Amino acid sequence: MEIATSTLTRLEFDAVRRLLAARAESLPGRLLAEQLMPLAGQEAVALALEEVVEAQLLLSEGRPPLADNQVLKATLERSATSGSLLSAEQLQDVSAAVGVAGRCRSWSDPLHEQSRLATLCAKLTPLSILLRRLQESIGSRGELLDSASFELGDIRRELRQLRGRIKQQLEKLLAASDSSGCFQEHLITVRNGRYVVPLKTDYRGQIKGLVHDESASGQTLYLEPELVLAGNSRLQQLLQEEKREERRILLQLTDLVRQHRIELAQNEALLARLDMRFAAACLAREYDGRVPQLVNEPLIELRSARHPLLMVDDGTEIKPSRAIPTDLCLLPPSRTLVISGPNTGGKSVALKSFGLLLLMVQAGLPIPCAEGSRLCLFEKLFVDIGDQQSISEQLSTFSGHLSRLKQILEQAGENALVLLDEAGTGTDPAEGAALVIAALEMLQQAGAHTVLTTHLGQLKAWAAETDGVENAAVEIDAETLLPLYRLNYGIPGASSAMATASRLDMPVQLLNRAQQLLGEQPQEGNELLLSLNRRQQELDILRQQVELEREDARRLWQMRREQLRKLQEQKAQVHAQAVQAAEGLIADTTRQLRSLRRNADVGIDAGAKGQVALAAQIDEVRQKLQPFRAQDRVKRSTGQPLEVGEFVRVLPLGVTAEVVRIQAKEAELQIGGKRMRQPLLQLESFSPRRFVGRDKTKVTQVSQPAAPRDQAMRLVLVGQRVDAALQTLERFLDDALLASLSQIEIVHGSGTGALRKAVREYLAGQRCVTAFYAAAAEHGGEKITVAELGN
Repeated sequence: MEIATSTLTRLEFDAVRRLLAARAESLPGRLLAEQLMPLAGQEAVALALEEVVEAQLLLSEGRPPLADNQVLKATLERSATSGSLLSAEQLQDVSAAVGVAGRCRSWSDPLHEQSRLATLCAKLTPLSILLRRLQESIGSRGELLDSASFELGDIRRELRQLRGRIKQQLEKLLAASDSSGCFQEHLITVRNGRYVVPLKTDYRGQIKGLVHDESASGQTLYLEPELVLAGNSRLQQLLQEEKREERRILLQLTDLVRQHRIELAQNEALLARLDMRFAAACLAREYDGRVPQLVNEPLIELRSARHPLLMVDDGTEIKPSRAIPTDLCLLPPSRTLVISGPNTGGKSVALKSFGLLLLMVQAGLPIPCAEGSRLCLFEKLFVDIGDQQSISEQLSTFSGHLSRLKQILEQAGENALVLLDEAGTGTDPAEGAALVIAALEMLQQAGAHTVLTTHLGQLKAWAAETDGVENAAVEIDAETLLPLYRLNYGIPGASSAMATASRLDMPVQLLNRAQQLLGEQPQEGNELLLSLNRRQQELDILRQQVELEREDARRLWQMRREQLRKLQEQKAQVHAQAVQAAEGLIADTTRQLRSLRRNADVGIDAGAKGQVALAAQIDEVRQKLQPFRAQDRVKRSTGQPLEVGEFVRVLPLGVTAEVVRIQAKEAELQIGGKRMRQPLLQLESFSPRRFVGRDKTKVTQVSQPAAPRDQAMRLVLVGQRVDAALQTLERFLDDALLASLSQIEIVHGSGTGALRKAVREYLAGQRCVTAFYAAAAEHGGEKITVAELGN
């Protein structure tokens, strides 16, 4: 994305960087956040956003161990030269950074292999050999350890022992009775790297030794007694050996760092990137940030968007409630959006929000917006915001704006977004408006998209009359005229300068005089715009209510569908259990009958009492099978072909019908003077079979009078009072149960909703109603209630 530094400054992108840096855990992460820039290419932006979204999901489990990561750029540059020497403190920073890389590799192990952050951590080089060598050599306070080498350990051991002997000798000298009065105080100190004692000046020469220094008063001499001269000399020799060995170790470690400086630099960059992604995740969590859908079509549709800096309270603390959400939209076929309205109403904030939120997304940061938002990653962004006045370049405010506009016209083209604040101001309104309109037409011809704020009536009128240009008004309270900081699209806004001046407590005398000078005609125009804004607000409220009701209806429909599905599953489960139980009973009964028959064959010559008992047992077993015997119908139509003129039973309706015609797998039936079609599998023949004209018995319906199925399943209650409707519903429900109907429809209409509520409350209290719900939208929706019936 091509963008000038001045654009970042005018859109306050630096403030976003500071918010991001404050949430990084390591110095490299903070530095990277402070240098954040919009990324080049949609793939790079998408990758960064995916990494941040993944980090958001992982925040609940804790952040990776990044706090000890260090900035190694200067250290690695110094180590690049052969023979260079790094200090122990610098090597300690290297050790800390290598340790962080290893721990982050381990942290990423449980992540899925397709994880973006796991892929990022997999690029880290652990450098375990370098880490082990540094940990053996460098302590936590940045000092060389005795374990750095055997030689250094031996030297330091001898140094400790020698210092102990020297101090012991001096302690004896200080405590000796014949010499204790010679010393200023019982103290062992060091001068020029050698152990000395404080001798009184008056006793010079009484104790042999070498004087290294004297006090400022001249009363004390610092004497190295003769008895420790040899020890002090050996001590100096060992100190020199220690320095040489330390230098040798540091050179060796520096050479080892030099060999891995490329891996160390890569690790630092990867860890800083990981830290910044988690900082972005923390920031997004605080302001409820989301990633809008990225589209190729040049448009902006950010729903319930908020300016992130308006949410900041006292430094870096974020409170989302401080910013009022508004929709920021520039949708086809419009290429230009003209925002108008009163001063301090939020026009400039909305304009900056367009630019700042685009920059944030292009930099890989989620933005505070709602689900369903869409955004095109424009390739170029140009802004003209603020005062362009320059004394050194002899530019007035207006000429400064014209100079900037000229640059924009020369560079803006396809897939460019232009933001203009208070366009056409600083000069005669008519001339300023004409210049701006001409510039906007050129930008449209070049294919650029433009958002601008203005108070000029000519621009508002031009926007209303021109294709591809849309007006938007800063929403204000129709009663108090206070700004609401939201945008109403499709209508221009009133400037309401008088209301703004009144709100800022300007003198009443001034306001009255200004109103007299203004006259009535401009005020009438403002009143018209305010009326339009008021009507728009009412429509928005109504639209929101409709959307909420539709969402509630959708949720209710899904809930009822889910209830019905569960009930059907339970019904199928109960049926399966019943079938299994019946099959078991039949099998058991069959075995008992066979056993009784075998007993009968064996005891064929038994007496009369035995035969009577056996017959009673057989009757008892047969009674167990009685529930599974067919009553008056035993043969399905699939057993023998149906014939025209035959009476059959319609299983779903429980009625008797006459077969009029047979076509393939369906039969046309005559029921109560009406005709209907039913699948052959839904029909049963009587046993014996019955035919028209050949059946001597009166044919009666099994369960209820024949009636058209549509009429039997639907009850219309529209226009009835609640009490009468419930009585009708009660009778209808009884008839439906007698007819063995599994589903009925009650048409109650919408109206005030009282009848619908009463019907559903009644159904909820009926044990025979297993479920009820609104009909599908295409079948009447909330005007019709569908009830499922069960025994």
